[in-house]
Amino acid sequence: MLRAPAFGSPHAFTTRRGGVSAGLYTALNFGDRAINGVQDDPRCVQENRRLTLEALGFGPGSLCLLNQIHGTDVVQARAETIQAGTVQTSTLQTADAQVTGVPGVVLGILSADCYPLLLEDPGAGVIGAAHAGWKGTLGRVAGRTVQAMTSLGARPERIRAAVGPGISAARYPVGDEVAQQFVDGGLGEHVQRLNQLHTAQPHLDLAAANVQVLREAGLDAEHIWVSGRCTTEPDFYSYRRDAGRTGRMLACIGLSQPGAGA
Repeated sequence: MLRAPAFGSPHAFTTRRGGVSAGLYTALNFGDRAINGVQDDPRCVQENRRLTLEALGFGPGSLCLLNQIHGTDVVQARAETIQAGTVQTSTLQTADAQVTGVPGVVLGILSADCYPLLLEDPGAGVIGAAHAGWKGTLGRVAGRTVQAMTSLGARPERIRAAVGPGISAARYPVGDEVAQQFVDGGLGEHVQRLNQLHTAQPHLDLAAANVQVLREAGLDAEHIWVSGRCTTEPDFYSYRRDAGRTGRMLACIGLSQPGAGA
């Protein structure tokens, strides 16, 4: 598991190492949806979740996930989704970011190329987590998450953010239409023209774009940590590398109960 050095809240960005899943899901898979008709054993997914939460000092019923749709909506973590056992997708809130100030809650984001973002304001006891693919990045889901945290008492200048592993610019070619949307949306400096097959195809640097969005939201540069890892590396699941037949990593952050040892 990867961790941001300056974070005080229990948190982790998982790799694919150390779990119990098999086959194309080997080994620490957190996704429970079918991929081209193939689905990981739900018992393996549940055990992977239990192992990770236990390592962070939380019980198996503390994890709150979302029905992620590559949007920009931010919700407050809902108690109904924090329960033991597998939570059906239909019961999850549909959003791509969530926040909470409730101790004992672990916010989770699933990813396999999109960027997971974790945020904390220890002074206010408020945390956030967001899923930022190109649509979410362009829609400034990171900034919306900061706004949602401030509504719970956080202050942007105190918030620390961690940008986890995602697909690097070198591995992320996009079409001209998507690139132009980033230019029009004020994120054009993160469109790179890399020569590939003798053409100057645009590539997106989503990590740097999310840093810009966080800075626009009022975070200090020294409070933003970027993992610098690309999900096409063997240590991670990658939707693009594996043509969609792959698992999902978990990025999670929690607020410990008073007196807990996490």
